[in-house]
Amino acid sequence: MLTIFYDGYCPLCAAEMRTLQSLDTNNRLQLEDIHANDFTERYPHIDPIEGDRLLHGQLADGKVIKGLDVTCLAWQLVGKHKWMQMLRWPIIRVFADMGYKVFARYRHQISSFVTGKPRCEPCAKDRCDL
Repeated sequence: MLTIFYDGYCPLCAAEMRTLQSLDTNNRLQLEDIHANDFTERYPHIDPIEGDRLLHGQLADGKVIKGLDVTCLAWQLVGKHKWMQMLRWPIIRVFADMGYKVFARYRHQISSFVTGKPRCEPCAKDRCDL
């Protein structure tokens, strides 16, 4: 089981979470929007400000993982994008993580370029309403 703490206001992030959810036929993922009204009560150990800076995840044993470790594991758990595992290889990992940090920092601008929307307005379910 992997719990993913994601930015539901980011159009690209929300779209990826919807895709992961649709592929998660074995219920191995739990998706949690860091902007949900009760997020800090349910997950006091996850700082939503840090979670907004970099994707966070939590393994079944309680260990918190971040960034591409979360993304790669999520896609592995749903059995898709097997090529992504090479992003965790030692030398590639360093550069992939640097690139991911740049993406994470500018994801709203990138979303604006790709989708025309820099941020989502949450719908009734605290999720992106694209």
